[in-house]
Amino acid sequence: MTVDDTGSDTGAHPASDGEPGRSADSVADASAARVGRAEAHARMDADDSDDDHDPLALRLEQLILGAERRYTPFQAARSAGVSMDLASRFWRAMGFADIGQARALTEADVLALRRLAGLVEAGLLSEAMAIQVARSTGQTTARLAEWQIDSFLEGLTEPPEPGMTRTEVTYPLVELLLPELEEFLVYVWRRQLAAATGRVVQAADDEEMVDRRLAVAFADLVGFTRLTRRMEEEELGELVEAFETTCADLVAAHGGRLIKTLGDEVLYAADDPGIAAEIALRLIETMANDETMPELRVGIAFGTVTTRMGDVFGATVNLASRLTSIAPRDAVLVDSALAEELTRTGDAPASEAEAAEAAAAAEKEGEEPPTYRFALQPMWQRPVRGLGVVEPWLLNRRGG
Repeated sequence: MTVDDTGSDTGAHPASDGEPGRSADSVADASAARVGRAEAHARMDADDSDDDHDPLALRLEQLILGAERRYTPFQAARSAGVSMDLASRFWRAMGFADIGQARALTEADVLALRRLAGLVEAGLLSEAMAIQVARSTGQTTARLAEWQIDSFLEGLTEPPEPGMTRTEVTYPLVELLLPELEEFLVYVWRRQLAAATGRVVQAADDEEMVDRRLAVAFADLVGFTRLTRRMEEEELGELVEAFETTCADLVAAHGGRLIKTLGDEVLYAADDPGIAAEIALRLIETMANDETMPELRVGIAFGTVTTRMGDVFGATVNLASRLTSIAPRDAVLVDSALAEELTRTGDAPASEAEAAEAAAAAEKEGEEPPTYRFALQPMWQRPVRGLGVVEPWLLNRRGG
């Protein structure tokens, strides 16, 4: 929502060396004149802008925002006591388009600017961190809003009531749903914040809060590109929705975290390598039992991961992606670090020979033989672009 910053600096300036005859009062008068011209220009733009909108759409917007359009971006920044430059950076970070000097902002926009700027002034956030907060919140809620409009509300208003447009049907629905959805959004956010805070508090040191050891996995539908050529758009959308829903449910149910979905691929992470491995095998098993689903392949790597704005980065993530691309159909490949961790925790034997020896020793002593959740089979070492030579391991479920 950026505009020309003319008029954004309202303070008086001392006379410069090149203008020895100008007094402080004359400079202030000139500055005030610039502000007046900017405000007059903003009013003219604002008056023109309201003529271009559907009255019903404006009513719907006012219902959702809880206030009517009142400010231009310049006026909102001035009312919030924030420079136009900082206000523009906040708005862009939240994902809002530049609107020139149209009168499109409300009291809520002014309050949001005050709050963000106040956090910076109080020293609770740096300016860069405040912009990151705006960006992460904007990106997350933009996707949520798009989903709700494209799927949820569209389904509720199809078909429209006789003689009514979809917009006319949507208004009373939004009026009823908005407060409930708002409360639910805050509830889920608080729950997620509590869980994320708990993970940070349990970190061993400050460095581990940013660079942590995680098991990272990609699950990828095989042959998805070919499917897009054969299936209708609606069928394809239903398949992707079913895939993402299944993955999200399984990841959450077993203690993992879904990082993001990419249509034919999902990325998830877990603090415990055993949890990541269990999720991977359950995904393979679940998809294999669904005739409507393509085959699946999963790659998991374990190591240091950089987390930022809910996403994960680093060599471990890249390795997991490469393992996925070379994994056989309906199979899980893991890196040597994850294989070692599963062996160390007793979730998998180092080898079948070792498992047999341990079972024989236990039987000789009259004890129960050790039980393992997983089996690991070493695969051929192979070079992976950008990561050197890696040794993948084939992960399977083991009964005993």
